[in-house]
Amino acid sequence: MSESPFQAESNPRDQAPQFVLPLVVRIEKGAPPSRTDALETAARAVLVMLSDDRAVGEGEWAQAVRDWQDARIRKVVRRARGAEWRRAEALPGITVTGKTAEVRVFPPVPLDGWPKELAKLQVSGTDLDDPEPPVDAAVTAPVIWLNPELDMSAGKAMAQAGHGAQLAWWELSEEERGAWRETGFALAVRTAEPQRWRELTGSGLPLVRDAGFTEIAPGSSTVVAEHPALR
Repeated sequence: MSESPFQAESNPRDQAPQFVLPLVVRIEKGAPPSRTDALETAARAVLVMLSDDRAVGEGEWAQAVRDWQDARIRKVVRRARGAEWRRAEALPGITVTGKTAEVRVFPPVPLDGWPKELAKLQVSGTDLDDPEPPVDAAVTAPVIWLNPELDMSAGKAMAQAGHGAQLAWWELSEEERGAWRETGFALAVRTAEPQRWRELTGSGLPLVRDAGFTEIAPGSSTVVAEHPALR
């Protein structure tokens, strides 16, 4: 099973300078995204950042990404609308679009060094709904499974979905990563049935244990990442 860099136990990563990956979800008053699409779009945004040429090798964001990955892999989701969203879009980053959701991901920043345009955005208020229950995920699709016993806001769940996608990415070969990238990082985020969740947590697939900074208890198992190449 993959070691999660999110869990609360004492960890050498705590000795490194702490960075955070900012994600901003667009939530307009009259047209909020659906919850599941927002979660899936956030997970894809993390993968898009990790695979972007600017984030690897000698790219302009590569050092920030390395510094971030040397510490705890923190992600924070904030919300924006109207002029707030336009200001966020003006900053260096990548906007990823789903069926109803727009999520912009930015290169990592120091934990206490957020750009002012992002620092003023709200973390709360990301409670979203699905107008219709999501359809079953395709058997061949990568799936980020949510713990059915946890009650997380959409923003918290978006960050956890991103964590799961990142753990799966780390487990894949370069060839497998390339194949996933060619699909546009197709994936599904679903809440597991209780019995299925018990099976998943004992399967050896990448499992995220949260550090417990917000909403849930430290060490809580939040998501399991099931990619076809890892089954």
